[in-house]
Amino acid sequence: MIRVVVVDDHAVVRRGLAELFAAAGDIEVVADVEDGSGALDAVRAAKPDVVLMDLSMPGLDGVEATRLLSDNTPEVAVVILTSFSEQARILDAIDAGAAGYLLKDADPDELLRGVRAAAVGEAPFSPKAAKALLNRTTQRANPELTSREREVLACVATGLANKQIARRLGISEKTVKSHLTSVFQRIGVTDRTQAALWAQRNGVS
Repeated sequence: MIRVVVVDDHAVVRRGLAELFAAAGDIEVVADVEDGSGALDAVRAAKPDVVLMDLSMPGLDGVEATRLLSDNTPEVAVVILTSFSEQARILDAIDAGAAGYLLKDADPDELLRGVRAAAVGEAPFSPKAAKALLNRTTQRANPELTSREREVLACVATGLANKQIARRLGISEKTVKSHLTSVFQRIGVTDRTQAALWAQRNGVS
């Protein structure tokens, strides 16, 4: 049996999922809770294989709950089940450690396949979620940096501080910071060291 915790602030959703899984025969709902804090407690107590996590909930939301579960119980697969299909929501959830992302308007068979896939270490994604990930991968592999952004990135790669970059390029330090924020986002890094390594690997000089 695949042990599942359902996390959703709507009782009718929790009840409907419990009925769906009970009819499947190989999936058991071991707990259903209404918010992220309840999810953390339920996972500790029930030790499930899969958590189906809503995103928008009062108190601790789905993204933060997913992040905490990913950090503390990485053996449990967290699959987002939500009505939100915006790219930003999807990417936030994946960055938090979600193993999959499904939409509530999916067919029942797709939900069952998703839970079964997550239980064996696979990553179930709705077509919209998969497209968002593909787009981000493409953007990071071929980011469209402006000429000024490439100049700033090249300076970072040589180890220059923001003040030195500003002096070299004849721009303000505030402008340097603005360019770096944009560069980090475009190439998918979070700090100067990662940016410098990316620049070296991709021939930015």
